[in-house]
Amino acid sequence: MAIVLDAFASYVGDLLKQVAKDELNLLFGVSGEIATLHDKLRILKDYLADADRRRITDQGVQGWVTKLKHAMYDATDILDLCHLKAMQRGGGSSSSSSEPVGCHDSLLFCLRNPLFAHDIGSRIKALNARLDAICKSAAAFSFLKLESYEDMAAPRRSSAADRKTDPVLERSAVVGEKIEEDTRALVRRLTDGKHKKQDAVMVVAVVGTGGIGKTTLAKKVFNDEAIKEAFDKKIWLSVTEDVNEVELLRTALKSVSGAGDGRESNKSLLVPALVDAIRDKRFFLVLDDVWSERAWDKLLKAPFSHGAAGSHVLVTTRHDTVARGMQAMHPFHHVDKLCPQDAWLLLKKQVASSDDMEEVQIDGTLKDIGMEIIEKCGGLPLAVKVMGGLLCRREKRRADWEQVLQDFIRSVPPAELNEAIYLSYQDLHPCLKQCFLHYSLLPKNVVFYNVTVIGMWISEGFLHGDTDDLEKLGEGYYQELIYRNLIEPDEEYTNQCVSSMHDVVRTFAQHLSRDEAFVVSTLDERGKGALKTQKFLRLSIETNDLQSNDEFEWRLIQGQGSLRTLIVIGELKINHGDSLINFSSLRILHIEDANCTAFSLVGSLHQLKHLRYIFLECNDIARLLQNIGKLKLLQYLEIISENLVRLPNSIVKLGQLRHLELLGTSISGIPRGFCGLTNLRYLYGFPAQADGGWCSLQELGPLAQLRELKLGNLENVPAISLAAKARLSEKLHLSYLRLDCSNRLGEDGLVEDEEGVSEEEQRRIEEVFDELTPPLCVENIEIRGYFGEQLPRWMVSRATGAYERLMIVMIKNLACCTQLPDGLCWLPSLQYFEVTRAPAIKRVGPEFVTMHASSIQLQHAHPFRRLKEMRLIKMVEWEEWEWDQQITTMQAMPELGELRLKSCKLRHLPPGLSSQATALTSMYLTDLQQLNSIDNFTSLVKLELQDNPDLERVTSLPKLQKLIIVGCPKMRALEGVPELRRLELKDYDMEQLPRYLQQSVSLVHLVLDCTLELLTSIALGESGPDWGKLSHIQHVKAYADQEDDERKWHVLYTREPYNFEINIVLEEAIVLDAFASYVGDLLKQVTEDEINLLLGVSGEIASLDDKLRSLKDYLADAERRRITDDSVQGWLPWWALAGSARRR
Repeated sequence: MAIVLDAFASYVGDLLKQVAKDELNLLFGVSGEIATLHDKLRILKDYLADADRRRITDQGVQGWVTKLKHAMYDATDILDLCHLKAMQRGGGSSSSSSEPVGCHDSLLFCLRNPLFAHDIGSRIKALNARLDAICKSAAAFSFLKLESYEDMAAPRRSSAADRKTDPVLERSAVVGEKIEEDTRALVRRLTDGKHKKQDAVMVVAVVGTGGIGKTTLAKKVFNDEAIKEAFDKKIWLSVTEDVNEVELLRTALKSVSGAGDGRESNKSLLVPALVDAIRDKRFFLVLDDVWSERAWDKLLKAPFSHGAAGSHVLVTTRHDTVARGMQAMHPFHHVDKLCPQDAWLLLKKQVASSDDMEEVQIDGTLKDIGMEIIEKCGGLPLAVKVMGGLLCRREKRRADWEQVLQDFIRSVPPAELNEAIYLSYQDLHPCLKQCFLHYSLLPKNVVFYNVTVIGMWISEGFLHGDTDDLEKLGEGYYQELIYRNLIEPDEEYTNQCVSSMHDVVRTFAQHLSRDEAFVVSTLDERGKGALKTQKFLRLSIETNDLQSNDEFEWRLIQGQGSLRTLIVIGELKINHGDSLINFSSLRILHIEDANCTAFSLVGSLHQLKHLRYIFLECNDIARLLQNIGKLKLLQYLEIISENLVRLPNSIVKLGQLRHLELLGTSISGIPRGFCGLTNLRYLYGFPAQADGGWCSLQELGPLAQLRELKLGNLENVPAISLAAKARLSEKLHLSYLRLDCSNRLGEDGLVEDEEGVSEEEQRRIEEVFDELTPPLCVENIEIRGYFGEQLPRWMVSRATGAYERLMIVMIKNLACCTQLPDGLCWLPSLQYFEVTRAPAIKRVGPEFVTMHASSIQLQHAHPFRRLKEMRLIKMVEWEEWEWDQQITTMQAMPELGELRLKSCKLRHLPPGLSSQATALTSMYLTDLQQLNSIDNFTSLVKLELQDNPDLERVTSLPKLQKLIIVGCPKMRALEGVPELRRLELKDYDMEQLPRYLQQSVSLVHLVLDCTLELLTSIALGESGPDWGKLSHIQHVKAYADQEDDERKWHVLYTREPYNFEINIVLEEAIVLDAFASYVGDLLKQVTEDEINLLLGVSGEIASLDDKLRSLKDYLADAERRRITDDSVQGWLPWWALAGSARRR
């Protein structure tokens, strides 16, 4: 990874200060050399910003920078060795630096260790000589000093003028229905009548990474007819990163009044003129590409506050923090990536001429390569447009497109795309730049939790400064990358603990890092070659795509002796003699899913003196950890191995350890003396273990720095007095606590043991959990496997409200609890609540949402006042939920936005939920076995229904826009949904389309997954029996599977402009039995309507019906054999061919 010079120099400077502070310079007799080293580094820092910028395009500067970086890396190695030797002198297990030493002690130490002291002194002197030469060679490059660079930085960014936008919409940039849906949603929000009388200007934010289409969406909204009608004035201001305030005011004034002196540069005159122009006018203002809220708060907010009530501002920005700073309405509108189909449409628009036939030709010959290019673009519209720009300059031949694809995979993205991302990169703090570049090393198909990522950053020295709370600093950096949309949180995980990096952003970061870091996979032959010819400092290897005849050998990386980070995901071929010893500078070792059982690897691990981070997943872990105590600088240790049942005693010597994770092990034994690891911040999988009068929990007592703690096997605690020794309530930094017992529930969600849980067991575990009281600072609590009948006292009483910071509560596998905790409604900050598997709960009563207040102040509190999301999952015996709207005097759950219910016997949803949870916009109901209807949810926008066998009706949902129905066979009525735009229906038992489709006049999109028989009927178009249920819908996409080939067959219909496309070749692929049934139904209808009598052909009709019934006995076999037997295919009845002629 390309180290960011300024940030790394600061890190080395901090190390030098620490050496001086601890008097290690005196210890080794090198005080003068240390001071010289510090001075040279301070001089060089003046030039680093300019050098870091110029190295990207100037090979000479790149060479100078490389020499400097290697010198600084060597400095960190030397300082590490000094620190290690001092630790040995101080006893070796101290969790802090050794105490200051006097001259007498220093002389004594040097006399006892003359070779080491001489070696350190010689290496520092040699390093100073190297830095002296580097300083002298800097003159040849005429680097700008720091203050000059900062003075010139703004003029160099004058290209910002080139990035200014205007409201003119390029039609070729608009594809797909998603942008139409987003436009409608934003326009509806901006023209909502309920804000018309508000005096304050309402701000709506569109947020997303660079190039994702924020500006295009803003242009669509700006030019919408409803916006034109709703506002007196429309103003478009392109703000950009380096905003010119005078120019911004001029543009605003001209947009409002149509006039203005373009030469006026006095803000004191421009601002009053803008106030007069905008006064009492209802305006719509777009602020595009905003990088800071300053332009709004300090310049525009005051004059625009004089507009009429109901005025709105639409801001587009890359940063959530900007939207929050401008006090934009929640939720912010985050722009999604393009789906593959829409991305392909956009690419075709960029490549094809206006000739429709050319698009057809591209579809037929180049779509497969085009979709690979689309995949590399990762749904980023800017990336698709840039690639389209490259392709339109090439011939429309496979060879040309394949060449563009290969170039995109192997090299830096095109300049236009780099520029968009580079702007975001340049805006980062130097330390944050390092963290961003490092993130691109992480294999994208592997889950890395935020604490793991932050542990890597700490181990590399990216997080440093005056604070000792490096984890908190790292969390801030991690959130900053999310806010800037450079990494994207995975919605499957709570609390944004897992994120991913967009492929295009990753490629950009890896390009910047190419001189130091390398990412390689098994099938990358070019990458394997680079390992033989280049030296890297950071290496990431992913071998999960191994073929049966392909192996990635350890020897390929043995020559990378300068590595500081090694990440290996998957298996490597390790031979006898392969070793880790070559990687003497290694800081980070992450080996996952690898067969690291070779004794040579096991035996060499403890020799890596600089190691700070170890993640190991392998079988031979016990031997591997035998000498773990020798890694004095180790800060992060995570182990995954079912074979490990006890931690080695030597682990208590790791005084620098900050993070220990044992969740992936079978550990049940903890060595005594564990309490000495007072530097620990994160401890996961710590088992409760009793031995006579000793319990492992008492080892936790002195660990006052803990931020996150996961305890297991709590059923093993024999007495509450031992639980009290953990002193959890005294841990003033603890933000996350997980308390686990062994699970008592089976796969069916019921208690496994036929005899159940004894009263004595329940009483003891209740007492233990009562004693494990969390501190009031806790923010996230998780309980698993608890088998007491009553939940802990601190969770079910009014005292729960004292936990003012508690935001997340998750409870899983409750074997014996008969009710939900009734104290949670008091929590002032609770945002997420989940219960999964609680078979003893049959009823949720009104006490769950009732606050029995005793004072006037409490009477005005809202139960669950900050709750945003609630999940009640697999409470398999739950039948009743009592919550009438009259139960509580104050509205409960006023901010609840998402509700998920799954696998229960609930008969109906309570009226209190629909009447009081007025912010509820998304609801997901799965396997509610007795639920019959859903109605009267006035705020619901999205509803997903899956496998609800008795559900018949969905009614009175006036704001519902998206409905997903999967496997609800009795669903018959869909009424009172005037805003419904999208319906997704999946049912493989459905024989015909439901009648409620005919009543859904507002429906714009229908996505249908059905049987091939039903799809074949739909493919008949106007001649089919279901055409009347579909013809009024603007877009219909219907699919059928064929064995493991998902959605192989399709029917795509667009009403205006008319298009009807199928890939079922009816004359070859028509399903005979289904079509015969259809013809039989037609014959029955003829008979019922007495048309046979009218035409005098009743006998012939009867004969035709008989023959059809006879033929149906053979159709299943004929359908199977016709695919390979031409004579059977020729037997295909004429009526099938005639029916297929209706294809359009």
